[in-house]
Amino acid sequence: MKTIYHNISVALVLGGLVGMTSCGKDFLKEDQITIPDTEHFKTQQGIDDLATGTYAKLKFKFNYTWGMALFNLGVDEFTDANNPSPSFNSYSTDLNASETTYGGNNIAPFWDNMYSGIESANTLIQNVPLYYDQSSVNYNTRLGEGHFMRGYFYLQLIAQFGGVPLKLTPSTGVETYFTRATEEEVFAQVIADLEKAYDLLPPTVSEFGRVTKWAAAHYLAKAHLTRASELYSSWNTNYISGDLDSVIRYGTEVVNAHPLVDDFIKLWDYQVANGANEKVSEVVLSAQFSDDQATWGRYGNQIHLYYPSVYQDLAGTSRDISGGREFSYARATNYTMDVFDRVNDSRFWKSFITMYGCNNTNGAPVWTETNAPLGPVGTVAGTKRFRGGELAIKYIVNNAGDSRYTKVPNDNTGVLKDGVMQNTHTFVRYFNGEAQAWVGQHGNNGYFGVQSRSVALSKFRDGYRVSIASQFGTRDAIMARSAEDVLMVAEAYIRKGEAGYPDAILWINKLRERAGYKSGEDRSKHVDGGQAYKNNSYAVGKGGGYSADGAVYWERNSYYESNNDMEQTTAPTSIILTSVNDIYNSPVDKPIYEKLGATTNAQKMMCFLLNERTRELCGELHRWEDLARTRTLEARWKAFNDGYTRGNTVFSANTHYYRPIPQSFLDAITNQSGSTLSPSEKQAMQNPGY
Repeated sequence: MKTIYHNISVALVLGGLVGMTSCGKDFLKEDQITIPDTEHFKTQQGIDDLATGTYAKLKFKFNYTWGMALFNLGVDEFTDANNPSPSFNSYSTDLNASETTYGGNNIAPFWDNMYSGIESANTLIQNVPLYYDQSSVNYNTRLGEGHFMRGYFYLQLIAQFGGVPLKLTPSTGVETYFTRATEEEVFAQVIADLEKAYDLLPPTVSEFGRVTKWAAAHYLAKAHLTRASELYSSWNTNYISGDLDSVIRYGTEVVNAHPLVDDFIKLWDYQVANGANEKVSEVVLSAQFSDDQATWGRYGNQIHLYYPSVYQDLAGTSRDISGGREFSYARATNYTMDVFDRVNDSRFWKSFITMYGCNNTNGAPVWTETNAPLGPVGTVAGTKRFRGGELAIKYIVNNAGDSRYTKVPNDNTGVLKDGVMQNTHTFVRYFNGEAQAWVGQHGNNGYFGVQSRSVALSKFRDGYRVSIASQFGTRDAIMARSAEDVLMVAEAYIRKGEAGYPDAILWINKLRERAGYKSGEDRSKHVDGGQAYKNNSYAVGKGGGYSADGAVYWERNSYYESNNDMEQTTAPTSIILTSVNDIYNSPVDKPIYEKLGATTNAQKMMCFLLNERTRELCGELHRWEDLARTRTLEARWKAFNDGYTRGNTVFSANTHYYRPIPQSFLDAITNQSGSTLSPSEKQAMQNPGY
């Protein structure tokens, strides 16, 4: 079978080529090499250069809007925000093979970049045995990198598109005819490549960021778990048992090689580019970014742009480096707020932003003759409600039934607490008398007309950028961490049936043990990458990071006030599971079981597992694929995402568990006779419903 991708060419391969330098992240420094043809790849130095250049493709998920659109919209965790995306979040007719609206073209670039990476990998796999010194200490590594990259890129493709063309040799010219392989064939190739990578790659590397044996093991576990999932139930029966055993084997090895950090916040405690935080033991593989502008390329790391809530249009706060640039594409749903035990599970408060500081006293609001009488005793009209260096904005993550809060009439951010107007801009989930709702308007926190306000994910915040307006982030982006291996092993045991449930609980508890607060821990402390402004030379004296008035970044959260003004404490908390009954009867998870109709023990176990994936991995660009592979996308999206309620969806279970094959690809290829595909031939190549 002749399988080829039309746009893979020498130009694309050379476009990803970079030079090798001495050590550390510098191995990705992009010193462009001028090469007339691919003969350079028939030398040992050329192969080293090509291997290094291929790593640039690992950055793709974090480069631009496609990371958010393809992996974290149209799910239960996040809905669209100040920048609407009806195509991906509501599954409107704009989600089609020519998708070019609402944030740009996302599907075709994904397809193109994955196949460009595959072309480079094919060249490595072909040329290393032919032209690389087999006695070199790097021989196996270079060959292993080729197999890892090809396996990884095909795994990304099958998760989005299903069966795709399998192209396993490099191009020697432009070829235009191909056929789609089956899902079964693509999975077999993914696993074969990753197994070879596992055998060839070293367990440790001197240049941080290069793939290791354990990175291959992580994606082997993911490939086996994906193949064993419900999306492929029409053909995967004979693989499931062996796949689940492989998940347990490889996932266990990864966790042993990459121990979990002892505090969840250590994963997100970003203080400076290329700092120690980026190399904590739990990180299995990360896409490498830095403050070296020569490495940024066209896009750089832009994922930090898409989760923030808008703050710059609220009086007293001006956009600064510490607060982030708020493109605001995604806001957390009520499901995401409620899936956490927000009293005992520290992961919520270590994943989200609930407070912002004032950095503009001149612009801060004043008490008026109308609202001063509503303020604290002694409030004087004409004085500032808050000043620079003081709290300016707070989000109260409360539950329905909270009687403390009512809205100040004709004031979007004015809130009365027990009858006293708050001096800050205050956003509350539930006002007095409002009923619990998964979707729909309640409180003054983010819905339709005010989609710019939400409790924002903090995991990607970056205070080390070079200016307020810069879209280029400096921090590494975690692609794989061993906590996900813990969850994959737990899921494998759950899928084995009731006999596996006790083992699943043991694995889940590895995460829940660290998720509780430790004795002496300050529950109101907030830490995220916005703090890096303190170490950023661009932030001081250049009008970018913070003013004499202070910074938007705030080192506290609303934990105590959100939790009904509970008494302050430093006592430890525990969310450890003692038996399956803790899962079946979980007060946090039971409302979700009921909403989704999970009634059997097996349904509750899988529902709990997916909920736990949110609690641990929320926003880390896994969710769409997780819900698609488990065929829970439709139920969870309809239950928890307000994109379903807006009336512009054409969601179909027969269509939207896969993405459309890009029209640009179908228009460029030919049939076996060399003729452009007819409309019927294109339709036969396309996924159903597109």
